[in-house]
Amino acid sequence: MPFAYSEQSAFERLLLLIATFVQYPGIGSAESGAQDSARDAFEVIQEKMQAISQTCDIDLPLYSAHTLRKDLKTLRQYGILERRMYRWGYYLGTGAMSRDELQTALQSLAAHAKSQRDPNVRRVFQTLEQRLRGLNLESAGQLFYPVRTQLDRAIVYADPEEMMNKGQYRHTLFHQLIGLETAIFQGQVVKLYRQRDPYSQINVGYIQVYPLQLIYVDIAWYLLYEDQSTQHLEVERVDRFSDFLTVVDPNGRGLPAQQQSLQTAHKLLSNGWGLYLGNAAEQSKERAGQLDYVEVWVKFFPPVMNFILEGDRRHPKQKVQKRTKGQETHVDYKIKLPARSLNEFCYWVHRFMQYAQIISPQSLVEQHHQAALALAKRYET
Repeated sequence: MPFAYSEQSAFERLLLLIATFVQYPGIGSAESGAQDSARDAFEVIQEKMQAISQTCDIDLPLYSAHTLRKDLKTLRQYGILERRMYRWGYYLGTGAMSRDELQTALQSLAAHAKSQRDPNVRRVFQTLEQRLRGLNLESAGQLFYPVRTQLDRAIVYADPEEMMNKGQYRHTLFHQLIGLETAIFQGQVVKLYRQRDPYSQINVGYIQVYPLQLIYVDIAWYLLYEDQSTQHLEVERVDRFSDFLTVVDPNGRGLPAQQQSLQTAHKLLSNGWGLYLGNAAEQSKERAGQLDYVEVWVKFFPPVMNFILEGDRRHPKQKVQKRTKGQETHVDYKIKLPARSLNEFCYWVHRFMQYAQIISPQSLVEQHHQAALALAKRYET
């Protein structure tokens, strides 16, 4: 049986199809619900193939959707395309990004690797940096120029290789990230050892949990996890765990159960302020929708007032309003929070010093007032 692409025109058509997927990753995405979406997607592919053929000085005849389907089948047969649906667009291997998209992703990876000291991200970025040197030279250095970055720097060692190079071995859970991430993906129960708690020694010791997610917030990496026996959700700094990790249940509960718990945890995070998710009793009520929220009211005065007004998205449930009474202008900041979040909210208010006044609840008024008195006394002595 003769080879289907023995004729030059057929062979060139196949190569142009491959070139189209290389130059336009994601092409051929069928919009959901659109009539004749498959045909429309094929037409877009054909248009780009015609454009590429002209730049290559190749005469590409018009052909039917049936022919294109046959070519796609051939690419699957030889492993150039995978044997699955490409409903959201065609691309080759893992080449799912355009150059502009790749540049944006590289900037994010570089910032992540540098500031958060994530060892996995650092290794990935170093590999890509080496592989893409030619492309960077071609773009006159634009590919790796840090147009975007962020400066939230980790305050603790998080990269085992950096620890080794500097002789600063910390014996923390950062040395077990591969096993930890595997447990997250598979929903495995793991046994960890919390070696310190700056707030209470009661919480030090072994725990058996479902790890759910690694979260970077402000200054450090945190582990979000669910207690195996109580289903209590909690967030703890990764460096406060030792490098002890044992898989208790290698079979795992699977990703759907992990995603369900993760969704519940993020709802709690969204409802509150900060990372503390409450004790077992509080959290149980909140997850059941039976918890009464506390209405908090803070007045902010110049010069921080305008900064508060700028924060349109500081919290999804906030109400911010500028008010003027006589010669005084201030901003009313009101929000309903679970009681578990009041301490962390108060810490946030503290940073504004004399330019903030808590009006309610009374417990928070007293807490803020006493903190101000204690600070004044410290300066007097």
